[in-house]
Amino acid sequence: MMRKLLTIVFLFFALQMVKSQELNATVSVNADRMTDVNPQIFKNLEKQVGEFLNNTKWTNREYQQHEKIACNFFINVSEFNSNNIVATLQIQSSRIVFNSSYSAPVLNLNDKDFGFRFIEFEQLIYDQNSFNSNLTSVLAYYANIIIGVDMDTYGELAGTKYLEIAANIMNLSQSSGYKGWSQSEGNNNNRYFLISDLLSNTYSPYRKALFQYHLKGLDIMADDLKKGKEGVAESIDILAQIQRSRPNALLTRTFFDAKTDEIVQIFTGGPLTNNANLLANLNRISPLNSMKWNKIR
Repeated sequence: MMRKLLTIVFLFFALQMVKSQELNATVSVNADRMTDVNPQIFKNLEKQVGEFLNNTKWTNREYQQHEKIACNFFINVSEFNSNNIVATLQIQSSRIVFNSSYSAPVLNLNDKDFGFRFIEFEQLIYDQNSFNSNLTSVLAYYANIIIGVDMDTYGELAGTKYLEIAANIMNLSQSSGYKGWSQSEGNNNNRYFLISDLLSNTYSPYRKALFQYHLKGLDIMADDLKKGKEGVAESIDILAQIQRSRPNALLTRTFFDAKTDEIVQIFTGGPLTNNANLLANLNRISPLNSMKWNKIR
């Protein structure tokens, strides 16, 4: 009887765990250049980061298994010295399109200043209101951005709460001495600028375009392919608002880092639409991708 009761209790908590966490993160650590370091250190880093991302409860919502946000964290280690690691971090996320098995890319970010201290088997602790380590702060920052931007694809500006949490993490981390958090580092594409732009009214067309692109574009393609394509084209119209005041903005580059190949695929097949305005917008906003835009007819 006791064994049966314990089994029921275990299954109950296991079910709650399945329902509660938001991310379905895959973590990969590349440390091939570290030939004089025990590779097990990096395997443990990979394992601990994965557990941290997937087991932390980032929101107060209950996520079903199929609602979890698929994402990838690629850590490329360039230096290791006395447990201090210098690396780059690539973050990708995607979301399933309604009535399909297709997973659409949403984010494709590259963080070039990922420095942190890693002690094997030391628990990774996240406190939303304090800075404990750069490793957990960077991971928590991107976890909240992934969740916030994912929510934006389902409702206009719906992810603001979690983007504000990411902004708070940025503010707490600025005095840490680690790169990537400061406005004064001589570039405009670090963590400071990413979250500042995401929350700026000037760049709100990026977030509104994500909503239009996904919910009013991709998500209706299964029922009406032409209308879905027109919805995607309209999202590029919305995004073009940024170009008129802020050419080559970080968030327009961020949009096309994730979406370029998908846009080409959408508009090179299926029912014909009038693509003249779409092509003009694409070539004006993202001229570096003009070779790809030429495939759209």
